[in-house]
Amino acid sequence: MEWKVFISTFLLIFLAELGDKTQLAVIALSAKEKTPLTIFVSAVFGFGLATIIAIIIGTIGAKYISTNLVEKIAASAFIVVGILIFFEII
Repeated sequence: MEWKVFISTFLLIFLAELGDKTQLAVIALSAKEKTPLTIFVSAVFGFGLATIIAIIIGTIGAKYISTNLVEKIAASAFIVVGILIFFEII
């Protein structure tokens, strides 16, 4: 295992997920359902499946699209969404 990749991936995902809609959904479900273990296990499996799909797409996509282009598209998308949120369009 490459510890540098592990630590940087963990920190990036952990910080990116704080306060996002997934965390808010888990908070709401935990408050409503009162079954924290079930919600925890379900959330871990759900996020794990989404991550596996992202890894497969990323691995296959890297063969056809440069990572530099993907980074620019992602950065542009975040900027556009940020502007839309700032001006309360979405």
